[in-house]
Amino acid sequence: MANIKGKVNAGKVLIEPFPAEEKTASGIIIPDSAKEKPQKGKVVKVGEPKKDEPAIVKVGDVVLYGKYSGSELTINGDDYLLMNQSDILYVE
Repeated sequence: MANIKGKVNAGKVLIEPFPAEEKTASGIIIPDSAKEKPQKGKVVKVGEPKKDEPAIVKVGDVVLYGKYSGSELTINGDDYLLMNQSDILYVE
């Protein structure tokens, strides 16, 4: 993770997705065309909570989110997801 400058807007969370699975449990290698989008990642930045919404995540939390949640961004050559805090389904 690179040092990211700037802020995230209120109610938003910047997430670094974990890499997609390379192999199945039985050891079969998954080709790039068949890999699924990861649905798990690490929180990198958190915006201020909205007035009517408490903060549920903090930097460093590992979270699960919906397959098509958030907007994909590339910052300093690294891929991230920017999503609403309410799109996070589970915090580990």
